[in-house]
Amino acid sequence: MNQTIENLEFDALLYEFKRVLRENKLKYTKQREVILETLYHGTCHYTPEQLYLKMKDKYPELNVGIATVYRTLNLLEESELATSISFGSQGKKFELANKPHHDHLICKSCGKIVEFTDNSIEKKQLSIAKENGFVLTGHLMQLYGLCKDCNTDKI
Repeated sequence: MNQTIENLEFDALLYEFKRVLRENKLKYTKQREVILETLYHGTCHYTPEQLYLKMKDKYPELNVGIATVYRTLNLLEESELATSISFGSQGKKFELANKPHHDHLICKSCGKIVEFTDNSIEKKQLSIAKENGFVLTGHLMQLYGLCKDCNTDKI
């Protein structure tokens, strides 16, 4: 992940997004800004459809199209301003990359995502990389299983 993106305030993030748009010869639009703003203020990982419906409800006057949401999310991910978790045929869920590093627990039944950090895991990853002659430039850990709500008979 691009370390200069972490923990930016929204104005700085918007400035970076406008730079990415210029580099890709794309126009800045209020619709694109609202996509970024919705992700920034969001407390969950959004599918493109969830983001579209949230924006349509909150900003009906903007007339945002689902194709704009998909294209903007792809641009944000390609420019490392956003990250995604793939759910196979169910698609991706997105979040901005401005959060401090964290890993994910993902429920295979309901799709619930729990973010967590664990310094001992981070140290072990560095140790494993060093033992194998690697210099880590980033990583993504996703642990799959069943959340406590979906696994009630096994807990």
